[in-house]
Amino acid sequence: MSATSEALHRKSVVIDGLVFFSDGNTRDMLAGGVSAINLTVTEMSAGFEEALRDAITWRERALDPSGSWLLVQQAGDIALAKQQGKLGLIMGWQNAKPLGDQVDRVKLFHTLGIRVIQLTYNEANLIGDGCLEKRNAGLSMLGVDMVKEMNRVGIAIDLSHCAPQTCLDAARHSSKPVLLTHANANAVIERPRNKSDDVIRAVADTGGVIGCSIHAYLLWRGQAGQRPTLEDFVANIKHIGNLVGYEHVGIGTDYPSVDTYEAVRHVMVMSRTKYAASGGDFSSAFGDVMEARYPEEIPTPVQFPRITQALEEGGLTAAQIEGVLGGNFQRVFGEIWSAAQ
Repeated sequence: MSATSEALHRKSVVIDGLVFFSDGNTRDMLAGGVSAINLTVTEMSAGFEEALRDAITWRERALDPSGSWLLVQQAGDIALAKQQGKLGLIMGWQNAKPLGDQVDRVKLFHTLGIRVIQLTYNEANLIGDGCLEKRNAGLSMLGVDMVKEMNRVGIAIDLSHCAPQTCLDAARHSSKPVLLTHANANAVIERPRNKSDDVIRAVADTGGVIGCSIHAYLLWRGQAGQRPTLEDFVANIKHIGNLVGYEHVGIGTDYPSVDTYEAVRHVMVMSRTKYAASGGDFSSAFGDVMEARYPEEIPTPVQFPRITQALEEGGLTAAQIEGVLGGNFQRVFGEIWSAAQ
């Protein structure tokens, strides 16, 4: 790393917009200089009771003063985590299924510490359509009510796995910024989970942030034997930055935070089988190997500083890099979480 990128990474608040699983281990994230992560704290298929148990378990873990986590309930907690050398835990979901049709559950889970909810996973739920649904029907009437309630209590709305119309509807109905915590641009690399420029503009128009991802399901160009590179990642950052402004760009790696990648084998198999339309072609080409799903330069979160160097080499200014690394997410979380409760 260059001396300038190393110093910039060290001083920056670094927020990973999406970490899809953790066994409680913070080692690699902290080694990579990460300040806080939006962690998926319950399985994508979880119902109400499982999500309730998981929220309580993670809340207790992060509130343990002797542990290496710090529970993020307001934007200022992110800087506090960095100061204390802990990993800030932003508790999130990748599916609003645990809410069912009960709008009052939004407030309940906010009280427990949930701060980010992705409206749908790949398929449809009661709120709206996911990105693998063919009908692209958008938000339901219930979904509109859920968006308004999430705005009211202060939970960030994530649209990463949502269908295009669901994204557009949520952006239109939300009075607060909405997020794509981990998604890239179809204009750069066309993948089932990436987003059109229209969707990216709609998110940015709310004041939201698009977290570009290093995950191969979003970054692979379909070339046999050629894994994605950091250059591919930077191309997405620059396209979105030029399209809507760098103040609307962040990072959502889709890493896990684990002791070893064996802890997420069940997720690797699920993504290859149940959701083959999303990234099964990549898994068939490279196997169920978690390291292969990220650029060779950064197979684990330990190498996170190399992202900073790649952004510097890509021509971004220091101010733009600080925003992309975490400043933009931190600012927007402050706007969303300060909602009247």
